Formats: sequence, structure tokens, C-alpha cells
Amino acid sequence: MLDRLRRRAETDFSVARLKAFLNRIRSIVSGRPRELLSYEEVRTSLRIGGPIYRGVEDVPVKDIVGSLNRYHDFDRAFMPVKDGIAPRWENIDLAFYRNVGLPPVMLYKVGQVYFVVDGHHRVSVAREQGQEYIEAEVRECTTKINITPDLKPEDLVILGEKVDFLERTHLDQLRPRSRVRLTIVGGFDRMAEHIAVHRYFMGLDFKRDISDEEAVTHWYDTVYLPIVKVIRQSKILREFPGRTEGDMYIWVLDHQRYLSQVEGEALQPPEDAARTFVGDLDE
Repeated sequence: MLDRLRRRAETDFSVARLKAFLNRIRSIVSGRPRELLSYEEVRTSLRIGGPIYRGVEDVPVKDIVGSLNRYHDFDRAFMPVKDGIAPRWENIDLAFYRNVGLPPVMLYKVGQVYFVVDGHHRVSVAREQGQEYIEAEVRECTTKINITPDLKPEDLVILGEKVDFLERTHLDQLRPRSRVRLTIVGGFDRMAEHIAVHRYFMGLDFKRDISDEEAVTHWYDTVYLPIVKVIRQSKILREFPGRTEGDMYIWVLDHQRYLSQVEGEALQPPEDAARTFVGDLDE
């Protein structure tokens, strides 16, 4: 009986390795992320805090997409990518078939995703066996950014810029319902520059000093939101899959600057600039 279960575990590992190979091919074709996320890279880029112990809970296996230190041994689906981990993997798989109780895995939670601290093989076997949940000790790390399981390593550059932007502007505190997203590298730095320029002209108009907080909220309410409103009404984002309202905002101001500096046209109010931009795209 035991020998039969061992052979079954060996077969399971071979199947899991084949799945890892197929996942690699799909990743090349689709461009979707294949590698596990590195907790250290996420921690450094997003400057996350914690971790705070949250206790033992059942965690969706599909939301475990990263590792503290073994992100080269498994792919994003937690299939094994190295033959050398077979003995440990097969022993865990054998314990599954024999109904042997195993301790909870240890995870860090960041946003909506989890990183394995201890228990990589248990998570991998759980994925291969089709388990939807796994028992885990969870420690949650605080972050200004709500990251999701579809996060790609290259996204960390832009998300790191977003963290800088929020720490400089406190927009998330001043306008808690704000949801500014970008896919343009350097876009958040350009937004910060827009706010600085906006603050300067506010000072000229109001003939007084303008605080950082007042400049941020006034920019958001009278520049950013009016442009976003036109973008939503036009439904132009349907023509640009994967892009965001924030991207469109950047493009609107770039277009307005071009019309002003190259074509010699007067600067327009935000709503009019957005309508002009949308109209030019439709032509």
C-alpha cells in the first residue's frame, strides 16, 4: 500500500513539473507573469510596514503568488520548476494521501496577495491536489497600495512611484475616495509637477500663499476630476484596453501642451481640453 502511494506521489510530481513547463510556454505566448513575486522586491518598492500577526485562517490558495526566499523554485501557479525539490515535494504529497496532519503554512499578507514564509511545498501540493484553501498563520503587512494576484514584477516600478506620490501629496488622505491608477512609467512624477504648477498659479490668482493640502485638493477637484468625467462620458477607454483614466489625464495635458506650444493655441479649461483630445482621437 505504501509503495503504491509513493509511486502515485512520484507521478504527481512529474505531472506538476509538466504543468510548470506548459505554464512557461503559455507565459511566453500570452505575456502573463510566470514567476513568483519576491517579497523583498515588493517590500522595498512599496515600503510596506508590519508584519502584524492575524492568527490562523483558511487562505485561498490562488491568492498565494509570492515567496519570501524561494521564488525561483516554483512558478506563479506554485508548480515546481526544479527537479531537485522532488523528495520533499513527494513526501508532502504522500502525507496528503495518508491523511497525515501537517502544521499550518506561514504567510505574509500584502494587499490581497500572500507570500510564503514557510511551507512552499505544502502550498505547491495543495495547488496540484486542487485544494481551494489552505490553513495558514497570517501576518499582515501594511501598505498604501492594494496589490492584487495579477501583479507583475514590472508593475512594481509604477506602484513604487505611486507610493512616493501619495507620501508627497497625501491625496489618499485628503480625498479618500480617489482612485488614481497609471500604467505610464514616470506618470506620477508628472502629476506631482502638475500640482506644483497648479499651486503656483493658484497663488497668483488668490494673491496669497497656498498650502500643499489646498493645492492638492484644488487640483484634484478642478483639474483631474473634470478631465476624468469627460473620459468616462466619452467611453474612450474602450478603445485602449489596459489603459486607465490616469493615463488619459496625462495624455490630455500632453495634448494641450502640444497645442499651446506648437500650434499656438490658448490653454483650455480642463473639461474643454479633454473634449478636444477625445475629439481628435475620434477623427
